[in-house]
Amino acid sequence: MAINSAALSLIKRFEGLRTTAYLCPAHIPTIGYGHTRTVKRDDVGKKKITEKEAERLLAEDLKRFESDVTRLVKAQINENQYGALVSFVYNIGPGAFAGSTLLRKLNSGDVAGAAKEFERWNKGGGKVLNGLVARRAAEKDLFLSPVKATPKKTPAKVG
Repeated sequence: MAINSAALSLIKRFEGLRTTAYLCPAHIPTIGYGHTRTVKRDDVGKKKITEKEAERLLAEDLKRFESDVTRLVKAQINENQYGALVSFVYNIGPGAFAGSTLLRKLNSGDVAGAAKEFERWNKGGGKVLNGLVARRAAEKDLFLSPVKATPKKTPAKVG
C-alpha cells in the first residue's frame, strides 16, 4: 500500500519545504520536507537543495516509513489509517512507534483507543509544540476518516 494524496498533503503541509538545512524544534538537522537521515549539524545554514531534490528525498523517506508501518501494523487498516500512521512515523520515527501504546492498541483491535493516542505525541524537546498539537489532530482526523468508495460504473444497456 502507498499513502494517498490526503496523507501526502498532510505531511508536506506540516513538514513544510525548507531548501536550506536547519535545526528543527527538536534540534535535529533537517532539510527539504523534514528529511533528517543524511543531514549533519555542520550542514545547518550551509547545505542547500532544490525543490526537485526535496521531492526525491521525500519519496525515498516515504518508502522507508511505509515499510515500517507495513511491518509493524498487524491489524487490518484502511488507506486513510495507513496514511495517518505513515505521517506519524515520518515525524516520530519507527523506534518510537514500535514501542508506542498507539501501536499496541491498534494491533489489539482497539481502533478508537489508538486514535486517542495521537494527541499524546505533542512534544518536541520536552515541550508541547503547537505545530505538533495541530499535526496530531490532523493525523487523528485522517485516521478516523472513512475511505470514500469509488463508484462502480454500471454498463450502459443497449437497445
